[in-house]
Amino acid sequence: MAESKTKFAEVREWIIEHKLRTVGCLWLSGISGSIAYNWSKPAMKTSVRIIHARLHAQALTLAALAGAAAVEYYDHKSGATDRIPKFLKPDNLNKD
Repeated sequence: MAESKTKFAEVREWIIEHKLRTVGCLWLSGISGSIAYNWSKPAMKTSVRIIHARLHAQALTLAALAGAAAVEYYDHKSGATDRIPKFLKPDNLNKD
């Protein structure tokens, strides 16, 4: 009988397969949230709000990239994933 995956396992698997897309979405949500937060402060100029939003999103993106690197390192050390990308067919790898 096959075990069904938990929702957490499915999400983790999707994130592992789409690391850069995940980081990009995190960056977009970070900059959007930061702009929304900074827009509630009336004492700041618009240029300062945009600069702060970019800095917040950049810090969030660096943290996400570090997390993605840690996951990749863990997967490589544990041998949990296949090291050949899915778009490369195994029968085409050894042809010259």
